[in-house]
Amino acid sequence: MRVALITESFLPTVSGVTTSVCKVLEHLARTGHEAMLIAPSGAPAEYAGFPVHSVPALSYRQFPVGMPSPHVHRLLAEFGPDVLHAASPFLLGAQGIAAANRQGIPSVAVFQTDVAGYARRNKLGQAANAAWRFVKWVHEGADLTLVPSTASMHDLRRVGVRRLARWTRGVDLVGYHPNRRGDPAVAALRRRLAPNGEVVVGYVGRMAPEKQVERFRALRGVPGIRLALVGDGPSVPSIRRELAGMPVTWLGRLAGPELAAAYASFDIFVHAGTEETFGQTIQEAHAAGLPVVAPHAGGPIDLVEHGENGLLFTPDDERDLRRCVSRLAADAQLRHRMGEAGRRGVLGRSWENVCGTLLDYYDQVVDERSAVRATVSVPLSMQR
Repeated sequence: MRVALITESFLPTVSGVTTSVCKVLEHLARTGHEAMLIAPSGAPAEYAGFPVHSVPALSYRQFPVGMPSPHVHRLLAEFGPDVLHAASPFLLGAQGIAAANRQGIPSVAVFQTDVAGYARRNKLGQAANAAWRFVKWVHEGADLTLVPSTASMHDLRRVGVRRLARWTRGVDLVGYHPNRRGDPAVAALRRRLAPNGEVVVGYVGRMAPEKQVERFRALRGVPGIRLALVGDGPSVPSIRRELAGMPVTWLGRLAGPELAAAYASFDIFVHAGTEETFGQTIQEAHAAGLPVVAPHAGGPIDLVEHGENGLLFTPDDERDLRRCVSRLAADAQLRHRMGEAGRRGVLGRSWENVCGTLLDYYDQVVDERSAVRATVSVPLSMQR
């Protein structure tokens, strides 16, 4: 199969969208398919052996935002894909879907942005309705929209988007593993993070307003804990102000073995943001055998089973966040039990399995578009 991907985010930018696109390209390479990628400027010239075509971009909050480009139509026409994969489509992705439709190419759009949450936090009012109308317009152009969670499914159905299906995300079950806690590098990091044997409460992700990392201030004074924060972004100064005086280790942006070591050094994983359409780092924490504390909102609702593999706190209630973390910090056996349950829950979510499901969706839209063409080509007299 020939697959064209168009994405609003790619390397060197680190995000959930970037990770998913990279994993899809790697899977396509391993399974013998052909692919090409259209991405905002600054991307590498190739990835996984496939060409990456850059288009002009503007910078927004340290993110390059791909702009519509006349090259998109030409690139699709020259490559001649069987299907277009639009990752978190916005301006660039919308153009890609429209160009694919003009060329008779079926498309799959992957929804990954919580428009509703962003609108609520920024008090956009009527602008939020306009944003949802734009989202509906973009996704109605695709043959199929894949959503990561039941919350996302509800949001899109509410605004009238049809042709929806669930597609979760994969997780590296080898890189993130409870056994890594015994590695010398992890032991050394533990000594750095918790020199007196404290419980390490960790976070991994972008330091941006929608992640609401400032809410870790609710943990001030909880006995026997230390915080470890992995990531970077525009909110670092405000987070530092909110957490001033707390026992925090800033680990910066990590990837690969260093990120796996960080997860293995944590005792509890906390995600405080209420705007996640999925929650990839929650899956990674589960794979590493960690209990998770997250809000009862958005994607985490599908990933955290309250009382089984973690605890869900009432959104926007920092006292409840504190209660959940305090409960886990005081009970090592509970942490262990929930961590084991979390690991068991993600064992079927390898990237190999998840990308295999994605290829099935590709086949589905290709077959459906072919069936429509066949029906149209049959003379009306023969259809009676």
